[in-house]
Amino acid sequence: MSNIKSYAERIKNFDWSISEKELGYKEGDVINIGWYCSDRICKMGKADKLALIWEGLGGIEKKYTFNDVRLKSNTIGSFLRDLGIKNGDRVCLFLDKFPELYIGFLGILKIGAIAQPLFSAFGDESLHVRLDNAETKAIITQKRHVSKVRKILDQMPYVKQIIIVDYDGRKPLREREIAFSMDEVEPVENLEIFPSKAETTSVLHYTSGTTGQPKGVKHVHYSIISQYLTTKWVLDLREDDIYWCTADPGWVTGTSYGIIGPWSLGITQCALDTGFSAGSWYKFIEKHRVTVWYSAPTAIRSLMRAGDEVVKQHNLSSLRHLASVGEPLNAEAVIWSEKVFGKPFQDNYWQTETGSIMISNYPGMKVKPGSMGKPFPGITATVLNPKTYEPWEESGKIGLISFKPGWPAMLRTYWGNEETFKTKFKNGWYISGDRARIDKDGYFWFVGRDDDVINTGGHLVSPFEVESALLEHEAVAESAVVAKPDEINMEVVKAFVHLNPGYEASPELELKIMNFIRKKLSPLAMPQEIEYVDSLPKTRSGKIMRRILHAKEWGEEIGDTSTLEDDE
Repeated sequence: MSNIKSYAERIKNFDWSISEKELGYKEGDVINIGWYCSDRICKMGKADKLALIWEGLGGIEKKYTFNDVRLKSNTIGSFLRDLGIKNGDRVCLFLDKFPELYIGFLGILKIGAIAQPLFSAFGDESLHVRLDNAETKAIITQKRHVSKVRKILDQMPYVKQIIIVDYDGRKPLREREIAFSMDEVEPVENLEIFPSKAETTSVLHYTSGTTGQPKGVKHVHYSIISQYLTTKWVLDLREDDIYWCTADPGWVTGTSYGIIGPWSLGITQCALDTGFSAGSWYKFIEKHRVTVWYSAPTAIRSLMRAGDEVVKQHNLSSLRHLASVGEPLNAEAVIWSEKVFGKPFQDNYWQTETGSIMISNYPGMKVKPGSMGKPFPGITATVLNPKTYEPWEESGKIGLISFKPGWPAMLRTYWGNEETFKTKFKNGWYISGDRARIDKDGYFWFVGRDDDVINTGGHLVSPFEVESALLEHEAVAESAVVAKPDEINMEVVKAFVHLNPGYEASPELELKIMNFIRKKLSPLAMPQEIEYVDSLPKTRSGKIMRRILHAKEWGEEIGDTSTLEDDE
């Protein structure tokens, strides 16, 4: 049965109590995400329903029902409690996309501890910065990553246990290490759930800004109120869906919409832990009859680059709803997905700090390719004049994307950094750090990070607008646009371009690209230079890090690079 009502109907008299009522929560009640996403689903009669279909390298497959998730999260919680982990202690999940990552997340929350998921490709230095900030008590990891922990262990007296989930006995365990097998130990039928309340801390996600150290974004158990309803309404998850969120739970999308959202609704979801290739992804969708697919623009553009023929080799008719998040989705990708899948990827916008979807192409609403849509019901969003921090009165003006505080999943602070947290609020608004414009129909159009926007001769140029135009040229696989110093205009536009296979950099190609985009851009937005590159710097969650390219152009310090794809 569809969740879709018209956007106009949904925003009329909206209140978050809709979500509270559906979840059976009243103000002052105990609200524990771990219990809500497992025990509660079993009590609703779905104990035998599949919760997780996991596939790893070599075609290894594991399946877990909601009762399995309940028992195994109980078992993990009990194990941690027996080790001395108590409510408020930080427990790091430093794992590939193993089942233990998804289920362990719930087990940590069940005992009132704070889950700290970290991307498994982090090197030891990046890992140390985040563990040190949180003073993490225990780390759940695996054989292939424990060496990184060992390198920095003597600098972390606060870490009491390192739990290895796939220990095979071949090499002796070292100091503070302990083996644990979720699938081999006796399951714990009953676990005393910590009576967490709305404002009890649940998750600590780390985000990197343009300057300074990574910041620990503190979320609370009440965030499920936002995550449940946005999953139901924006991702349109229904009782019989097979859902695939491609995001790693080391990032907030992978927890909010790869664990909490779908499991709070009792939905079957899939996880693939084999790396990226177009063929393997399409095969996975075909094999498991995936119906709802939530992915990222970088992955979608990589699929575009792989071509249409590989799509035709698979039966993807099960897909009924596609959504995208992570960075703006170019219009070209939306049009391409309509052509090859018969439906558009519907972009949405939110941040680690917001905890849940804030602006989206709401199902049933007209999709404007390149736009991120309209505010979710209950979210007051606008773009502010950067000088006055007042909303622009007329449409089309570029300003700071901002939200009225108070939605359930909003960050409560930065861990140990209240001072920086306070700077995120101006004149009664939460300031996102991104810029956009709002058209006459109320749709938001992303322009760029506040520090990415190019001011050339007093005119603001959106990097995203230029990148989108470049991507429409057949030779361009990926692009990134930054400001370049200029004596006359202070800044001008420079483009970094990664070419599709079969194209070679040449003055002739540059002229063709320039002539092509001249029809789409204003003269001020035209790149003054194109530099061809073999790859663009990206975070492991797929966002292009323009600031690194910008810093090189301006001779500035690059800053924190711990989230880069190849940073070890």
